[in-house]
Amino acid sequence: MRKSLALAAILCAIPPASAAERNCADLNTQLEINVCQAERFDKADAALNAAYAKLAAKVSPQGKTQLVEAQRAWIKYRDAQCAFETLGTIGGSINPMEVAICRAELTKEQTKRLQRQIDCVEGDLSCGGQ
Repeated sequence: MRKSLALAAILCAIPPASAAERNCADLNTQLEINVCQAERFDKADAALNAAYAKLAAKVSPQGKTQLVEAQRAWIKYRDAQCAFETLGTIGGSINPMEVAICRAELTKEQTKRLQRQIDCVEGDLSCGGQ
């Protein structure tokens, strides 16, 4: 809890800037890079949430129930997968960056999956393997 509060205080002290406006690799400190990658994840997460909302509004009630279940399971998978992939950096200053990069990458992939379903008619078997 103390680490979370300390990180929040540090993050609030850094001037906001869009991650799209800067190259995270060009930053000077690990903290700046961590914040930049966190912003990239936030942007990917916002895109995912928009696709999810659009798909949820489109599908049948049964489809929505299954979508909610699938998305909850996917979030658990994403977090567990990223925890596994970044295990070697736990306790290091690079860990937040590595976790954010992993989450952003998996989130972008999931957004693409949801986008394909948005363009598909529910029940169309040809959409599943696109």
